[in-house]
Amino acid sequence: MKLTERVAADLVAAMKERAELRLSVLRMLKAEFQKAQADKGRASELTDDDAQTLVRRLIKQRREAAEQYRAAGASERADGELAEAEVLEVYLPAQLGDAEIDALIAEAAKEAGAVSARDMGKLMRVLMPRVAGRADGGRVKERVTAFFA
Repeated sequence: MKLTERVAADLVAAMKERAELRLSVLRMLKAEFQKAQADKGRASELTDDDAQTLVRRLIKQRREAAEQYRAAGASERADGELAEAEVLEVYLPAQLGDAEIDALIAEAAKEAGAVSARDMGKLMRVLMPRVAGRADGGRVKERVTAFFA
């Protein structure tokens, strides 16, 4: 089942369950999918990769907003933003653990011939397509830096 179809089905379920938060977030997500589809044009369809990229962007927006609310002393609003992010995270693939990232780094380093921190660019070019969507780029960079340390 495509991600867009799964969201539509979950939206109907949230309506039936009267789950206000999930319903609100899924309506917003469906609207974002429709905007992205309109931007792409009628001829092409929204792929799962496009949809996951959009979900990641929305999660990042929610987390950044939560940080700003906390800094301004509005912890209730920050908690609301984080709750929305949690609802959205269900639609992303499982994230890689540190051990899995380290194993991929070692494999990519061998393949790219990276032996020092100066070779970080070569390593990242090989590594990032392998972890795309399954690990945050900042976390991967931290692990790569630790690998060369």
